[in-house]
Amino acid sequence: MTAMVVPKNPRESTTRMELTPWELQFLPHGPIQKGLLFRKPKLLLQEHGFIMGHLKNSLERTLDLFYPLAGRLGTTVNGDDDTTCFFISCNGAGVPFIHAVADGVTVGDVLDPAYVPHEIVSSFFPLDGARKNHHGVAEPLLAVQVTELADGIFIGCTHESRGGGWNFVLAFLQFLVPNLSGIRYDIPKYSDIRARVSARTNSSVGTCLKAKANAETATDRISSLQALLAHFWRSVTRNRRLPGDQETTYMLPIGMRSRVDPPLPEQYFGAAVQAGIVTMKVGELLELGLGRVALKMNEVISTFTEEEASKFCESWAKNPTPALPREVVLSNALLASSWPRFNVYGNDFGRGWGRPVAVRSGGANKCDGKTTIFEGAEEGSIDIEACLSPSTLEALMEDAEFMNAVTI
Repeated sequence: MTAMVVPKNPRESTTRMELTPWELQFLPHGPIQKGLLFRKPKLLLQEHGFIMGHLKNSLERTLDLFYPLAGRLGTTVNGDDDTTCFFISCNGAGVPFIHAVADGVTVGDVLDPAYVPHEIVSSFFPLDGARKNHHGVAEPLLAVQVTELADGIFIGCTHESRGGGWNFVLAFLQFLVPNLSGIRYDIPKYSDIRARVSARTNSSVGTCLKAKANAETATDRISSLQALLAHFWRSVTRNRRLPGDQETTYMLPIGMRSRVDPPLPEQYFGAAVQAGIVTMKVGELLELGLGRVALKMNEVISTFTEEEASKFCESWAKNPTPALPREVVLSNALLASSWPRFNVYGNDFGRGWGRPVAVRSGGANKCDGKTTIFEGAEEGSIDIEACLSPSTLEALMEDAEFMNAVTI
């Protein structure tokens, strides 16, 4: 069942929202796909129609707060140079709400395999396929799909890489609390040329890696996350068995909200992200040790200042380029997305919903080396969903140094 949901009581007077280079750089790329897996609420078994109606109502109310996501992309052609400008037309055209049923799939089918079952998980997300962000001119900027499993519920959101993100997802779910006092499809056999694995590290491991990295470099600047990503980068590169004189890159999303002056508010709708590119020779990466690699990451991240933000926006306006340069994507790189600052597991939505049992991303923007970073279910833990070639993943599973730091 599919319905078009519009804002319930829109109070937004803005009809047009301009896009900055931070958002425009993502137009050639695919949308963001994030979702949460729940055990099936007991209330759903008793009041099925009411729950689905309430989910739609919650979406309507959330769109009141995130009104631009109910709109479409607009364009203006400049007559003097024949270029096209993109903006968000805040027209309230609506968001598809899809109710799907996969009663042959269980929560265990999603959680238990070492490799993420790509065909199953990707089917939980709407607007899947070859869609790019610029398709929002004719298609919705956001779509929500609620999929009933045999013993669970998956709520998947696909939205343009322009803002909202986890803030939208969590706001949508928060609206379930106050009033909470189908499409059927066959699951095809999983046969992807690249496999995804979800690795988890607990807080004690992150603390140990941080202490080791800082001790090796006689500093206290390196964070737990930087140490963990350095460990992951070294492990993947080691198991890719690359020549020592070849360059390898880790591309990190740098949030710019707090780095500009004055800082952007947490409610800022746009993306406000720039790419931090850390590049090293393979031999150097493996020989220098964890601390030097983590410190290199730290140094690159620290260069993203107010001055750098201004330079980026001015330069991009003169020479627009995609967020992911072709030479980076085609190199022996890792690309990080998302960030573990969103409290996705910390909300108990009550009345039988409880806390999410897992977070998963969809199939958009997947390539060899893509890593998606989430907050873990256990306090202080971090989940890394990695898309790597099967040969690299198999080698990682046999790598004692890597496996000592993670749980698959």
